[in-house]
Amino acid sequence: MNILVTGAAGFIGSHLCEKLLEDGQHQVIGVDSFIGPTPAPLKAKNIAGLQAHPQFALVEADLLTADLPSLLQNVEAVYHLAGMPGVRTSWGTEFAAYAVHNISATQRLLEACKDLPLERFIYASTSSVYGEQSGRLSESLEPLPLSPYGITKLTGEHLCRVYFREFGVPIVILRYFTVYGPRQRPDMSFHRFIRQLLAGQPLTVFGDGTQSRDFTYISDCVDGTIAALERDGVIGETINIGGKERASVNEVIRLLETLTGKQAIIQYTPSARGEPKQTWANLTKAEQLLGYKPVVTLENGLQKEIEYIRSLYGDERS
Repeated sequence: MNILVTGAAGFIGSHLCEKLLEDGQHQVIGVDSFIGPTPAPLKAKNIAGLQAHPQFALVEADLLTADLPSLLQNVEAVYHLAGMPGVRTSWGTEFAAYAVHNISATQRLLEACKDLPLERFIYASTSSVYGEQSGRLSESLEPLPLSPYGITKLTGEHLCRVYFREFGVPIVILRYFTVYGPRQRPDMSFHRFIRQLLAGQPLTVFGDGTQSRDFTYISDCVDGTIAALERDGVIGETINIGGKERASVNEVIRLLETLTGKQAIIQYTPSARGEPKQTWANLTKAEQLLGYKPVVTLENGLQKEIEYIRSLYGDERS
């Protein structure tokens, strides 16, 4: 199958491309504009192993200006992972970039796909669309985003649904819950915490650290994402992709101390705007439709991310 992956040089995108190429059954076109919070050299490192693969082609392009009909020629499936991430930075004047990259680019891509005989258009959304709600978060809940970022991702979902209804674009919407692991963006908490801990620097925690998240290890996330392409009966559906276990930020820091053998110096700062107190994925639908069952424990996943951070930065010292 010929597959287009947008955001291919990003954290999830690079892992997804690698997994798609494993069995030799797919040709993958990766598209990335090398913008966003992840520095371009890190993105280049993410896809360094893919560059030599005979069934992978990288196109450096912005979805807002790219020649999409040419890119989509003979493409049978699209994974749309590209976008502007981050809750805390989506306020104020920065919102303009979020609106362009998360809404306008998505509409432009859907418009280019609407008359193509695609088998799937898989849109990467986020648990941020749920906002502050208690208990396990089911896909049937009314989304109530707390941040401009969450609103742009929910708008992308709505765009997918109207193109599905009006033109039959075979969409699947996946809502990711706090994905972590090797290649995680430098602005994300685990990456920051591990780097600061290894360098003997204070850890900056927003709020009091009691906020909890459903943490999803990257290989589990990718397995669910692949299943959305391979499984029948998923077109038109919105599906949570969550992790094996959840924990508070303080619990994560204690686990990191154990795994690294280093004691954390914690600097608590005011809570970030737009961040819910807790997230917890109801995975019933993912289990039924995708056969999805996350297997990586938080301890094992964090150990792998620690190894990655060590390899990335070496023995940094403050």
